[in-house]
Amino acid sequence: MSRLFDNLDDKKTADIKTLIEFINIYCREKHVDAEKKAIKVMDERLESAIDHADVTLCGDCERLLNHAIAKLMQCPFDPKPSCRKCPDHCYAPYYREQIKKVMRFSGTYLVSRGKVNLLFHLLK
Repeated sequence: MSRLFDNLDDKKTADIKTLIEFINIYCREKHVDAEKKAIKVMDERLESAIDHADVTLCGDCERLLNHAIAKLMQCPFDPKPSCRKCPDHCYAPYYREQIKKVMRFSGTYLVSRGKVNLLFHLLK
C-alpha cells in the first residue's frame, strides 16, 4: 500500500484536503443520524493532508473517501485534470455519482454560508 503514496506531491495533497473537507461537510450535514468514527490514516504521508483535522465519517463516506484517494493517487495524467474534465473516468460508477453529489452539495453549502474564500482556497 505504501507505494501508492510515493507520488504524493503538493497538488495531490491539496486535492486530498479538498476531498476530506467536502466529504466531511456532506457527511456531517446529510448523515446526521449515522454512526460515525474518526477516519484512519492509511499512510503516514497522508498526515500532512489530514493535518490532524477532526474528521468523523459514516462507513459509506469513509469508503467514498478511500476510493477517491486511491483513484487520485493512481491517476496516470500529469498534470492531473479535474475529474469532471478527465477523458478517462476511473471512478467506479456508484462512487462517481456519489462524489458528484458530495461536490455539488458541499460547494453550495460553502457558498451559501458565505465561505467563498474557503471554497476558492480549497479548489485552487
